[in-house]
Amino acid sequence: MYAFPFIAIFLLMIRLRKSLKFTDYFYKWNLKLNLIGWGALGLMIILGSSGINDEVAGIIGAFSLAGVLYYLHKEPIFKPYGVLLRAHYPLVVVAPIVELVYLISESFYDKYDDFFQCAYAVAFGYIYVKIATSKKQLDEIARINLRKNELEAMVAERTAEITSQRNALEETVKELKATQAQLIQQEKLASLGELTAGIAHEIQNPLNFVNNFSEVSMELIDEMEAEIAKGDMEEANAIAADIKQNLEKIRHHGKRADGIVKGMLQHSRASSNIKEPTNLNTIADEYFRLAYHGLRAKDKSFNAELVSNFDEHLPLVNMVSQDVGRVLLNMFTNAFYAVHQKQKSVGGDFKPKVEVSTKVLPGNNVEIIVRDNGTGIPDAIKDKIMQPFFTTKPAGEGTGLGLSLSYDIIVKAHKGTININSKEGEGSEFIITLPVA
Repeated sequence: MYAFPFIAIFLLMIRLRKSLKFTDYFYKWNLKLNLIGWGALGLMIILGSSGINDEVAGIIGAFSLAGVLYYLHKEPIFKPYGVLLRAHYPLVVVAPIVELVYLISESFYDKYDDFFQCAYAVAFGYIYVKIATSKKQLDEIARINLRKNELEAMVAERTAEITSQRNALEETVKELKATQAQLIQQEKLASLGELTAGIAHEIQNPLNFVNNFSEVSMELIDEMEAEIAKGDMEEANAIAADIKQNLEKIRHHGKRADGIVKGMLQHSRASSNIKEPTNLNTIADEYFRLAYHGLRAKDKSFNAELVSNFDEHLPLVNMVSQDVGRVLLNMFTNAFYAVHQKQKSVGGDFKPKVEVSTKVLPGNNVEIIVRDNGTGIPDAIKDKIMQPFFTTKPAGEGTGLGLSLSYDIIVKAHKGTININSKEGEGSEFIITLPVA
């Protein structure tokens, strides 16, 4: 009977290997379970042929079985097989007791030999009964493990697919950002191209002053030389004072032309995204006149009343000047376009008018209002005009990016707001608010 614990270990290993066959754990545990099972049989044979008492061999077998059960109970993977493992407990208890009784009192053992034999049979039979009754449960565990592996494979496949899609989306986002940057630059260059005539007109004025005062100064120098030759130093000094005033005016108008050129160069460059204290009135006035003369260059018959109401106490605003300048340029261009379209459709006594005003608001904010008496915006499209590529202009006259980019610059980049008041056929009003700091 000493062989019962060893046989129990062997049969237990066979059963566990069968249950793990279709799981990921099979490859990890197959060799270990084989070694334990065949090791138990090998130890049984060695003990049987070594001359050791069967009783001592039985006690060794019982402790071996107890050790194997303890080892398996510690592994989380065998937790579902708890019923199968606990089925061996009676044999672990009965085997050493029976063998110890025989060693201590052989006569007592012989007297109750049938009882001890029956205890062995019951303990071993209990294992068989438990295996038979739990077979369905163990098969269900095996099916669950198989299904689990299938699901894990599906999850891994789906994860790989999602990862691939994510990488593709990241590449798409990169391409979209690059395309957006190109579109922004194209929009800037397009608006700059439309202003070419306006820029030329604005530069021409100070250049005319420079040329005129230069010619007058040259004449004054000739006069001054003549007076010096006569010895009339008083008159020569008076002429010198006039020349100095002329040079001051030349410098003033030269700086004016220089400022226009620098502004346009800055407008055409990519944004630095560096916010600096800026005089908003100066930028608004500059682009207001440039937008007007840009449209007049296309249609010499177009005239409009330009009204500027700038708050003299407006503080410097911390902003990216070239970006906000683009917004104002877009607003002014749209306003002049709207009044021009209305003038062409209405005619008669209609007088186009575009107004820009600035003022300080409570809460350390400033407000810029661009108002026109043009065609207005229909209610049906008010919610769409800030969308990218949406435009009311005919094909070829607008990209639909101006207001969309304006929204990004004012609201997202500068934490400001853009509000629109408009009535179809009467005009529009764009209200921009910006935080000073």
